[in-house]
Amino acid sequence: MNTISLQLTSSQITTLLTQFQQYKLEKQQAYVQAQYKLTDCVITVYTSNKVVFQGKEAEYYASSFQQTQSFQVHAGSDEVGTGDFFGPVCVCACVINELSYEKLPLSQLKDSKKIKDADILEIAPELMKILPHSLLILGNQKYNEVHHNYNMNQIKAMLHNQAYLHLKKKVKTLPSLIIIDQFTPENNYYRYLANEASVFSGIHFETKAEDKYLAVACASIIARYAFLKAFDEMSLQYQWDFPKGASAAVDRNAAQFVKQFGEKKLKNVAKLHFKNTEKLKEYL
Repeated sequence: MNTISLQLTSSQITTLLTQFQQYKLEKQQAYVQAQYKLTDCVITVYTSNKVVFQGKEAEYYASSFQQTQSFQVHAGSDEVGTGDFFGPVCVCACVINELSYEKLPLSQLKDSKKIKDADILEIAPELMKILPHSLLILGNQKYNEVHHNYNMNQIKAMLHNQAYLHLKKKVKTLPSLIIIDQFTPENNYYRYLANEASVFSGIHFETKAEDKYLAVACASIIARYAFLKAFDEMSLQYQWDFPKGASAAVDRNAAQFVKQFGEKKLKNVAKLHFKNTEKLKEYL
């Protein structure tokens, strides 16, 4: 179990009490001002303004209050959909400044993979109102066309590059700290962009960045939201229950889809270079 202790200011205590009010425990303890029980963390606020975070996600919940003490304006980007046979690839880049930081629901923000889809659908629209962002959605048909000439990492690099170029037009001057959740080494990333007309540079590459930088976490949430909405539209168009991921269940579903709609339609809903395309033939 992770344990993190922080000495917070009165202002920070007020923010914490407000953010976690719905998780408050009624049981009173000596020298304890309040205690909150979340799914993966218990937060204890002492009368001395000492706060103890205990649990699997202690570092995450504590980090927002550590960041308050030394918040730095930054931009970040992330992608969603690259591990799913069905559905598009979505990339988002966004900026967080001092003003928008104060408006963010910090207790709800983390890597989109750790947030339920139902919560994503509620959180993301608010983030999209608060944060300057650029969102790109590469549908399956276009993805399959592009993949004839470029591999997955090249496609992701081009999408991240375009997202930052678009974001720069919106914000004019981007902050000095710009982060990509690293999916390939920095030298490979720029090599993939060698033939692009314009390349956005000065990016910091870091693995698991969505757990360390709020802008990357927010970009991840917005990108996931776009993926879910596109997924729903695709399901509605075909009146078909597409599964997420790339499991054997996906193979079976894809085989049934081909039986009903024909093999040519598969390119409109799936990434054909995935191994699932070959595996589904076992069920035909």
